[in-house]
This record gives sequence, C-alpha cells and structure tokens, in this order.
Amino acid sequence: MQNQTSIETAHRPNILLITADQWRGDCLSAAGHPCVKTPQIDALAREGTLFRRHYAGAAPCSPARATLYTGLYQMNHRVCRNGSPLDARFDNLALAARRAGFDPTLFGYTDTAPDPRGMDANDPHLTTYEGVLPGFTARQLLPEHERQWLSWLRSRGHAHAVNRDIHIPVGAQAGEISAAAPAYSRDETQTAFLAGEFIRWLGEQHGPWFAHVSFLRPHPPFSVPEPFNRMYKPDDGPAFARAANHEAEQATHPYLAFAMPHSDRGSFIHGAEGSLSAWSSADFAAIRAIYYGMISEVDTQLGRIWQALKDTGAWDDTFIVFTSDHAEMAGDHWTLGKGGFFDGSYHIPLIIRDPANGPAGGVVDDFTNAADIFPTLCQRLGIEAKNGLDGRSLMPFVKRESAEWRDAAFWEFDFRDIVQGEAERHFGLRSNECNLAVIRDARFKYVHFTALPSLLFNLRDDPMELNNVAADPAYAAIRLEYAEKLLSLRARHLDQTLAYTELTEKGPVTRRP
Repeated sequence: MQNQTSIETAHRPNILLITADQWRGDCLSAAGHPCVKTPQIDALAREGTLFRRHYAGAAPCSPARATLYTGLYQMNHRVCRNGSPLDARFDNLALAARRAGFDPTLFGYTDTAPDPRGMDANDPHLTTYEGVLPGFTARQLLPEHERQWLSWLRSRGHAHAVNRDIHIPVGAQAGEISAAAPAYSRDETQTAFLAGEFIRWLGEQHGPWFAHVSFLRPHPPFSVPEPFNRMYKPDDGPAFARAANHEAEQATHPYLAFAMPHSDRGSFIHGAEGSLSAWSSADFAAIRAIYYGMISEVDTQLGRIWQALKDTGAWDDTFIVFTSDHAEMAGDHWTLGKGGFFDGSYHIPLIIRDPANGPAGGVVDDFTNAADIFPTLCQRLGIEAKNGLDGRSLMPFVKRESAEWRDAAFWEFDFRDIVQGEAERHFGLRSNECNLAVIRDARFKYVHFTALPSLLFNLRDDPMELNNVAADPAYAAIRLEYAEKLLSLRARHLDQTLAYTELTEKGPVTRRP
C-alpha cells in the first residue's frame, strides 16, 4: 500500500472542497431551475459532473457535516444534533489527506463538536459545537458569530459593524422582512471575505494543496446587498410545495404539529421574534426571493475563485468538489430551514470536476449521498480510510465508467433535545426514540419514525409530498416493501469498524469489500 500511495501522490492533484451552507439542490440553472441563475456553477458543471439526485445524510449542520466528512451515516457516526460530539475513533477526510501528504487547510468552519472523553472539563473547546474537524489547519475561521468578518468590515470603515445587526437592511427595522440592502456592499459580504482569504493563501502555494472553503451563505439571516437583493421577485420561482395553510400542514403528522409552531422567526430574519407560523404566504415568497439572491451572491464569489485558479495556473491541476451540507425548505410546507423528512431539507447540489478524467459535462441521475464524498477523495488520492465507510466512491461516474449503484436515497433526522427535553416531554418518548429514517426512490418515499406514525408518499402522483398514503389499504404491500428495504439497508450498514477483521493463527486479517 505504501508503494501504491507514493505512486498516486507523485501525480496528485490539488483538492478544493467547497461547501455552501443550506443550498437547495434544485437551485441551479444547470439543473433547470426556472429562475435562479448560477453561471459560475454552470461553468463548473460544463467541465465536470453534475449529480442531480444528491442528498444530505442528515440535518442540521453538525450531523450533516459529520456524514460529509466521515463517509458514515448518522446511525454510525452518532452526531445527532448540533453539539453532539464526533467520536474521535472515526477517520475523516482531513486526517486521510494528511496521510496522503497534504496539509488540509480550512477557510470557514466545520461545526464539529469534539469528543469530550479525555479532555479537561474546563477546556473551552467543550463550550461550543463550532469546533474544527480533527486534521484541519485553520487558516481563516468564520463561525456563525462572524466576528472575524465583522472585524474586517470595521477595518474597511464600517465602524458600526460590531455585531450581527449589520445584517438588518438599511431603513428596515429589526425583524422586518425587507428586500432593501444592508450597509455592506457586494464586495464586503462574508462570502467575499472568505473567498479573498482563500485567494491570498492560494498565491502562497508552491506544491500540491488541499483546501476546504466552507461558506456560511446562503444560510440565514436572509439579507443580501445590491444587486442581489432585488435580482428576484417574490412571484419568481416554482409553486410552493405545501398544503392549503399552516393548520392543514400541521394536521398531516404529529411531528409537524410539534415542530412547526416551535420554529423561531429570529433564526431566519435577524431580530424577528415569535413563531414562523405567523408569517403569511406573501412573507414566505419575499423571503424566498432574498434566498435566491443570496445564492447568486455566492455564485459570483465562486467566479472569483475560478479565475484565481486560472490566473495562478492551478485550474488544470485542481480536483474540485462543490456541494452543501443540507438544503433549505424555502417556504415549502409553510416552513424554512432544515430538518424533518421533506426533500426540501435534504436534496443538495453536487458537482465534481476532475481535469484528469473523462469528457466534461456529465450528468448523473443515480441517487448519491453526502457519505460518498470521503470515499471519492480516498480513491482519487490513492489512500484508504482507517475504518469501514457507508458511502461509496463516485469516481466511476466522474470517469464515465459503468457501476452497479444504489436505487434509492437514504437520510436520517434526530429531533431529541438533550438539554431541555422538550420533544421528549411533548411526545412522551425517550431521547433515543426521537428520530426518523427515510428511504426514497423514484417511485415512493417511506418515512419511518421510531415511535410515531410512519408516512408513505407516491412521488409519481404526488411529487410535492402532500398526501400520506401509509394508512391506505391499497398501499399496504408497498408500505411493507419499503419498510423491508429500509430495514435491510440499516442492517447492511451497521458499524463495520472491526466486523471485517478476524484474528487468525497468523494474526489479524482484514478484508473490506
């Protein structure tokens, strides 16, 4: 293996992993969105491979990123919520990159809560879930408090940039939904700041490098400068996938009846108070237009990065992965954010560009998962993960080779509340019963709650997921079929850390498929 690795790394490319937080998989003009324009992403897709059915493994941020970084499903990495520690025994893409001879460098954040075992109780790293994934060198941190960016803004003359009030549009009140622009310009966004830091670092490199640029946007608060703030109108875009009103939506399942009223408006519009359920159809449309503008703002900054790679001569030597951690409901089902079971929270973009492999402009309609990114990087760099992985390498698609592949998407969501116990009290459940798993193919979507009623959607007749047919006797056989599929999937992906190892007279033998 050492010889193989040295051969591979002798011709190793640069690696650029870009994540844009909370970006919906349908919000790409390359994927056929009716109004969102993403010319820089489209340009990348024309030179790479666009995966049109790519899904997050979990939500919210920490669980989703744990799957992305470790190649494991939530059922194995066990990062259940923001703040759930990532078990230190698992390998990840940054540690693997180090074994390949890189110094993996982070711009942004990874939302990784460290394993507290073996750490002192007073260690400040144990006071936040916004830690750094083990293995990364942090060149420019930018967690959600954004203090580094705020300091940069003050250095540019924005003396009032002392907290996140800077996101309130000029002339608007705190908590007001407004398409007006904030005080900072298109060249002073968080995205522009982080892109600039990466470009400056890029100019310092003289050998193969590995960088992870982790953008916060288009994550809320929903606010964006000119010209992006008015680039889209509230009536732009497809029809919302939702029931007639909030009440009808909540009545479709006990989980929605609990979760929807608990969604806080302040999580989406800075300074807002009260429940999301108080917002009208027009409010959701106005917010979605701003969200679309935030996507175009990130796309513009990606163009700066593409140009910098070309200017430094690195473009033809750089393997690029563009994706997100999870998606955004954007008003579908009368909600915002991520979580639950609807596709809007989990369908995310993925484009991989490898200048060394195959013709450009490929499109993949097979179901792929965030867990596939780590094994893809392992294969491209000629290294092996130190433990079993749930994901599979996507390199056969990148190289336009045939591959036997999964026929369904799978994701999980855990809604336990360890600190306050609110969900547990509401449902009368234990924490380990507050979870769901989804298996979804082109025909049906089955949602299995551990201790709440299951759901089944006929996606061909009901693509907006409005009609739960789980209790319909006509669908009893299909419900059983998909429940068995989900059970078999979970059985195949039980933790395999040592299951592929056997002790023999000649010592341990390990054979991973």
